[in-house]
Amino acid sequence: MRVNDDISVPVVVDSEQLEWLPSPLAGVERRPLERFAAESGRTTSVVRYAPGSSFRSHLHPGGEEILVLEGVFADEHGQYPAGYWLKNPPGSQHAPSSEPGCLLFVKLCYQTPEEHDTLRINTREGQWQPGMIGGLSVLPLDSVGTVHTALVRWAPGTQFNSHRHFGGEEIFVLEGVFEDEFGSYPAGTWLRNPHNSQHKPFSTEGCLIYVKIGHLHRVVEADAALSILATS
Repeated sequence: MRVNDDISVPVVVDSEQLEWLPSPLAGVERRPLERFAAESGRTTSVVRYAPGSSFRSHLHPGGEEILVLEGVFADEHGQYPAGYWLKNPPGSQHAPSSEPGCLLFVKLCYQTPEEHDTLRINTREGQWQPGMIGGLSVLPLDSVGTVHTALVRWAPGTQFNSHRHFGGEEIFVLEGVFEDEFGSYPAGTWLRNPHNSQHKPFSTEGCLIYVKIGHLHRVVEADAALSILATS
């Protein structure tokens, strides 16, 4: 099943309106936001673990990123309550589970083979930094080349200048309402703005968002390389 696999067009999805779909293991369900192949390759999803559920030990050839939204996520390496952001690099392996149940935002196969860092960041205790303008606070999570991942908090009434996204931008709204000239996006909304897209964001009531920038241009280059190999 392919979902929102054309990265050249903007996408807005209210994840809370999506149907929960079963995963290969009982007790683990998913709301796919984007999928480029069935059970492999790049995927972005909201994932729900029922209490006491677990997943078999498995590899992540292209890496995995997890933001724990609710409950407690766990694997053989530790326990990660809501607010934790995890990065498992390409080639890593684990057996995830959740005794009380949990809700996750998950990205698969967006890392390069050169990325080797395993990261565990408790965003509830992170060191927030001033943003580019007043009213913005930023908690950096990861930076690799031109790809940057962070949490960004918008104070009520904050307005940003119009700007263009080289390499694209992805946003998942965690709290409040994020806005731009194209619409309003409450908590649970996922946005993907393509390479070289432009907008003028703001937040009337304030919000907290997950942001990833620069990664979509890398996807275009990778897909182009695969296309050339397939036809050569």
